[in-house]
Parts: sequence; C-alpha cells; structure tokens
Amino acid sequence: MKNTSNQDRHMLEAMPKEKLLDLFFLHIRNLWRIDGLYFLGIEKKFGTEAAAEIDTNCWKLMGKLEASDLKALLKIKQNNISSLMYVLRNTSWALDHRNKEVEVSENKGVFRVVKCHTQLTRIRKGLEVFPCKNVRFTYLKAFVEEFNPNFEVKCRICPPGARPPDVWCEWEFKMKNTK
Repeated sequence: MKNTSNQDRHMLEAMPKEKLLDLFFLHIRNLWRIDGLYFLGIEKKFGTEAAAEIDTNCWKLMGKLEASDLKALLKIKQNNISSLMYVLRNTSWALDHRNKEVEVSENKGVFRVVKCHTQLTRIRKGLEVFPCKNVRFTYLKAFVEEFNPNFEVKCRICPPGARPPDVWCEWEFKMKNTK
C-alpha cells in the first residue's frame, strides 16, 4: 500500500488533540536526542572543542531557518518584541525546555532556562557542564537577525560563565541602541 503525505495528515487529524500534542513533543525530544547523540559522538572522537565548533555552525543555520519558517508559518507581520518572543517560544529549542521563564515588555524580552535538561543529563552521565554560550548565542543571534536585523540578543547568564543555582541561562532581546 502506498502511503502519501495526505494520508499522513488525515491520520494525524483523526488523533485526539492531547495525543497529537504528546506526539509533537515526543518528536521534539527525539530531535534533541539525536542532536545530543551526534554531539557526544563527535566529542568522544574529536574532543569538546571540535564538537562545539560543528554544533555552533549547525545551530547558526538552524536559527536562520527557524526564524524564517516560523515567521511565515505563523503569519507574523509585526516586527516588535512581543512578536519576536512569540516566534522564539515556538522554536524547537524553546519548546524543548520544560522549565523556562519568558518575560515580555514593550522594549525588552527575556528568555530564561531554569532547569536545562541537556546540562542535567550531561552531569548525570558524569560529563562536564558544556560551555554552551557560544553555540546558543550564535543560534539566537542568527534567529534574531533573520527575524528583524534591528533587534539584538544579549547573553546575561550561560555556561561557562558563573550562574546562580536556579538559572542555567538567560537571554535578553531588544531593539538595537535602546536601554
């Protein structure tokens, strides 16, 4: 039997909404699992620096692609902080973080990861905390520039930098040249 994309859509449409959401989040977790597995494989064979360099390049492209695709899919016409944060919250990166906080005001947005599943998994496996600042900053910078080149992102907290015990990373978004 030949299965088409149309048949897949009908299959998904027949699924109860809660099951469909569970399936959606399972696939996001699976994307993160494969991201982690390939990273660990590269890290084991070539070291953390090489793995981080490859990861940074991948996430830079992903930031640009996600911003463009999500902006079109969600039909975002406004280029304000509220719209940026809405689109950001719909990324695979943001949706993967179950323990996060998002703050949005007229001039600024803040995205904070309270418990980082990736880092906690590394620690549980006896690995060092990954200095993810460069990888994540590169992704978020590409995302923001694609969304609106007049916006900027600033890292407030992220490994390898010091952090309080209740926050893994924190990112600030605003228009360029605003306080």
